[in-house]
Amino acid sequence: MRAGRNHVRIGGAAGFWGDSALGPRQLLDGGDLDYLVFDYLAELTMSLLAAARRKQPELGYATDFIDVMRDVLGDALARGVRIVANAGGINPQGCAAALRALAAEQGLAPRIAVVEGDDVSALLPALRAEGVELPATVLSANAYFGALPIKAALDAGADVVITGRCVDSAVTLGALMHEFGWAPDDYDLLAAGSLAGHLIECGCQGSGGLFTDWEQVPDWANSGYPVVECRADGSFVLGKPEGTGGLVTPAVAAEQLLYEIGDPSRYLLPDVVCDFTAVTLQAEGPQRVLVQGARGHAPTSTYKVSATYADGFRSAAQLTVIGHEAGRKARRSAEAILERTRAMLARAGLGDYSATQVDVLGATEGFGQAVMWLAVAHPQRAALEIFAREIAPAGTSWAPGTTGFGGRPAVSPAIKQFSFLLAKTRLQAIVHLPDGTTAQPVSHHGVTPESGHGLEHGGLARQSTCLISGVTPGWDTSPAGAGWRVVPLIELAWARSGDKGDIANIGVIARQPGDLPLLREQLTPDAVAAHLAGKVRGTVTRYELPGIHAFNFVCEQALGGGGMASLRHDALGKGMAQWLLAMPVAVPPDFTSRRT
Repeated sequence: MRAGRNHVRIGGAAGFWGDSALGPRQLLDGGDLDYLVFDYLAELTMSLLAAARRKQPELGYATDFIDVMRDVLGDALARGVRIVANAGGINPQGCAAALRALAAEQGLAPRIAVVEGDDVSALLPALRAEGVELPATVLSANAYFGALPIKAALDAGADVVITGRCVDSAVTLGALMHEFGWAPDDYDLLAAGSLAGHLIECGCQGSGGLFTDWEQVPDWANSGYPVVECRADGSFVLGKPEGTGGLVTPAVAAEQLLYEIGDPSRYLLPDVVCDFTAVTLQAEGPQRVLVQGARGHAPTSTYKVSATYADGFRSAAQLTVIGHEAGRKARRSAEAILERTRAMLARAGLGDYSATQVDVLGATEGFGQAVMWLAVAHPQRAALEIFAREIAPAGTSWAPGTTGFGGRPAVSPAIKQFSFLLAKTRLQAIVHLPDGTTAQPVSHHGVTPESGHGLEHGGLARQSTCLISGVTPGWDTSPAGAGWRVVPLIELAWARSGDKGDIANIGVIARQPGDLPLLREQLTPDAVAAHLAGKVRGTVTRYELPGIHAFNFVCEQALGGGGMASLRHDALGKGMAQWLLAMPVAVPPDFTSRRT
């Protein structure tokens, strides 16, 4: 940390491979940072990187990282800002080699450390022999490492740490363990550091991006990237660089806290099992939120392994229809394409589609504009090449007002994801240090049982683990009586949704704590499942977070397989919270909107 201050400032510069190049430069110039951290690796990104490396052995890493380093590496080194990134993907050494070449080109000599060991591909034959059910052809299989290898690299003096697969928050927690000397069994502190990382791991989502009350968020073009100002006691302040757009408030922080978690009392990470139910969020001046109250327990004895495999092919087409009954015309067009191409597939001896999905977006009645989304899957590429050729004829064959083709749709492999648990004793992280030596930090082998996983590790507990107490209702919460009326949930709550595979989670935060009993009464798991019946096919589980006056709904079988396996238009569940915010809620006669 900087001399003369008792905190460490860390900026979240990227939330995925493809994030804006604005973040790193903005944070470096305006964030007064000690660390710049990058999270590039969504689960299916690994399969894309594996495919890239098969074509070019020197690739397999997030090339965007090298592009942004061209702009900021020199200034970061000059200012003493250290860099931690999981940009290594499936080829961390290749990423490091590219960075060294760039540094040499610029006359720089950064001390670079590389973390490897997360690739479990070599273990797959043994796992199959032990009875683990695995697909015949696995494209990638990587364990989620934690923060200890990153700490070891920083302890050795690295300016830049490049990792492969690690949990998203580890790039932040590793820096904090190094700076404050937190031990592997300081579980409350590790949970707090993990929460700090969680709030900044998705870039601008932690500073106003995707906020329910989007109209309150200024200057989208100059959105501020998030910064955490962390103290040795585990408390921290979430903020952003001064003079930037975006918004940092307790409500914004609450939405991001709930993003992509399961049971908030048992959020599993390699270093710690986190309990976020007692976390509090308090405004501490403009664009600053004080975060406290995370608790931790010993980790489990296993790593989560995320693997991907190819299962046939997929293609998705869309076109726009304008005019009267646009929605009906769009749907009939999709039905005609399917009927025509099914007949053509049969004549070619290729068999029917393995899956189809039709969505009509936009106007469904009267005059307007609608977009047809038609996605299909098939075991053979040749079948989908026939499908792709039959989209454009809709422009002259059927509905008046048809336009907006966007070219012949691509045919691509259908990449699916699956996860399993692997004993920590079967893997060893290897840290290649700047001086040419290696370190092998020993991960805590864990004692916590495997039940009750959070979404980070893919499993789910079946029961609500935390009940609200001590909240005085503002009124009789029974939605019955003269004068009660119905309003959409958005009048009483904020919400955000995320995904892990075929599971969607929807975090709902009461705009006013006194409304929580009314919401608890009406937002039951059964009621939420009924409202989302056309989208969620599995169990809905509700969890409560008293500290932030919130619920977390975990919805299984909600995304048509999820990720690239899904044929849905919203395969990542980004719109699930929006659907839930439209749910009708009964309110008493004296209710006034909580939206400001």
